[in-house]
Amino acid sequence: MISVIVPTYNSGDRIGKCISALLHQDYKEPYEIIVVDDGSDDNTVEVVKQLKVRLVEQRHKGPAVARNLGVKKARGSIVLFTDSDCMASKNWISEMVKPFKNRKIAGVQGIYKTKQKSFTARFVQVEIEERYGRMIEKGVDGIGTYSAGYRKNIFLKMRGFDRKFPIASGEDFDLSYRIKDKGYMLTFNPNAVVYHQHPEGLGKYLEQKFRRASWRTLLYKKHPGKIKTESYTPQMLKFQIAIFYISALFLILSVFSINIIFYSIGFFVLLVLSTIPFSIRAFRKDRILILLSPIFLVLRTVVFGFGLIFGILNLRRG
Repeated sequence: MISVIVPTYNSGDRIGKCISALLHQDYKEPYEIIVVDDGSDDNTVEVVKQLKVRLVEQRHKGPAVARNLGVKKARGSIVLFTDSDCMASKNWISEMVKPFKNRKIAGVQGIYKTKQKSFTARFVQVEIEERYGRMIEKGVDGIGTYSAGYRKNIFLKMRGFDRKFPIASGEDFDLSYRIKDKGYMLTFNPNAVVYHQHPEGLGKYLEQKFRRASWRTLLYKKHPGKIKTESYTPQMLKFQIAIFYISALFLILSVFSINIIFYSIGFFVLLVLSTIPFSIRAFRKDRILILLSPIFLVLRTVVFGFGLIFGILNLRRG
């Protein structure tokens, strides 16, 4: 038995497509679909009740708590996760369970793609594919729950997702790091595909980056060793954030001496130049992105930098 768990909150306009894709899989063995409603106040519950799935309801406590509840209700020895805004490819379950034939594997990471045409969504997809390349090269230490699988016994042994993360904000990587630290193996299967709706506009994309950066501070507080290296976050991004901070510091100091502003400009130019390697790689996949990538990357760095500061201040306030 395989259990597929989908946490959902106010997704009445999209949960039907997500479940429909899961109901029409090519997987031949028994599997169940458990939808955990996280206190929705729209028509999500009504939509789910019309589908051939198990529905579990809770008060609004966030996706970490919802997923944990789904696992407790699951009958399967393997639990798979995807999100309510994702549509699984027809062979998704088949591909997700393949690596578990190796008894040493505790968790599996799939991928997501998009069919969107907006420049922002296309950039996000190339950005994600860069990170998947790192997983192939460096191995996996963090699994995103949009396309994830775990052995249920190990999931429960690790006490699941940390409920201190009240939104989708790093609780998945936290669990992965804890599993990895106990000596279990995680793996990556690029053939396990779900289709996802990336942010359509630049504003939504930057808002998402700010939120993730602010919650990343809690993740790093729990796992300080990951500040230096991890399989998902590019080292270049960390370098770019450091350059941004230095540039901003010199800009502040220029209040006392105008000549210092040239140092700020110099480091900002270095930040722009650091985007060239990614832009070239993006050009090979999507030619229009060679013009947009430097803008997206610089703005991403600035917003991520401010998000980290915001997160640190929140941690200090408890």
